[in-house]
Amino acid sequence: MLKIVPDPPHHNKYTSQTLEDLLVQISEYLVCALTVSQQSILLHTNPPAQVLTLAAIHEIEGAHTLVEVALSRVQSQH
Repeated sequence: MLKIVPDPPHHNKYTSQTLEDLLVQISEYLVCALTVSQQSILLHTNPPAQVLTLAAIHEIEGAHTLVEVALSRVQSQH
């Protein structure tokens, strides 16, 4: 049987936040991930593990930069 009326949208804790709030929260998560990755470098002294962690740090820093650029654009529109 076909549904005529669609299901209501799912409400979660993120639907009520503004784009600016979401970007700030993403930025904070990325800073935490970066800190964990940097600590992992200190714990794992063998080169293969360090190379993978350094690659992760590089990607996290890139994502963090993009989020900061997006956040600055959102803030400049206000």
